[in-house]
Amino acid sequence: MTPLKLTMQGMEPLNDNTVNIRFSVDSEQPFVVIAGQFLRLHFTQNDGFETFRSYSVATIFPEEKAILDDIEIAVSWVPGGLATEKLSAMKVGEQMDATGPYGRFCLLPDRHDRYFLIATGTGVTPYRAMLREIELRLQSGSEFYVVMGAQDESGLLYEADFMAMDERHENFHYVPCLSRNQRPEPKGNDQSGYVQHYLAGHDFDPENDIAYLCGNPNMVDEAFKLLKEKGMPVPLIKREKYVSPPVRKK
Repeated sequence: MTPLKLTMQGMEPLNDNTVNIRFSVDSEQPFVVIAGQFLRLHFTQNDGFETFRSYSVATIFPEEKAILDDIEIAVSWVPGGLATEKLSAMKVGEQMDATGPYGRFCLLPDRHDRYFLIATGTGVTPYRAMLREIELRLQSGSEFYVVMGAQDESGLLYEADFMAMDERHENFHYVPCLSRNQRPEPKGNDQSGYVQHYLAGHDFDPENDIAYLCGNPNMVDEAFKLLKEKGMPVPLIKREKYVSPPVRKK
């Protein structure tokens, strides 16, 4: 993978404990990324051990594959977390090491009739990166459901981007699933409960549907099991869990 130098360009809050961070990218060769891939940001712990944290690129790509000079990532602050400690202290202009891109959590070349892009938390970021590509497939006749789970409205990251697509295309459906607190003024597609509850009410066509799962490991596991029980073939259920890596030595 390509070694990268990331330079902090800015940080904006998405909610009380999640931020959108913008970096410029410096690499010896063009940094070519496919929407849905991720980076590894490298950190040195206080005891001298080196480790990394993985973050999906949240930038809205100009096309499926792009050379990116700037990237965005979404980071949820974790009390006592290594990435939280290091990233929250970074100032504009400071640099850090990274490598990438990694991953195959991307839209497959073959077009499907219906796509279910299911997420919780920062798991929605690869779907934001895919928005331009999604729009092209919408124009070719595909239908998309972005099913986003959160405890309350503040957890619906990047909602404005998905709502804008929903308003432009009748075959794009942004479906917020709020498990704890509903909005004071619910919006059209708002659902009460977990994303699994929403999926349980759907019938799936194993010949023409495809599903993507990204975010909390419990959600991914439960939704994967549910989709299999509803007849979806395992190769057409794409998964990406957000978990911390093991520590590795210098």
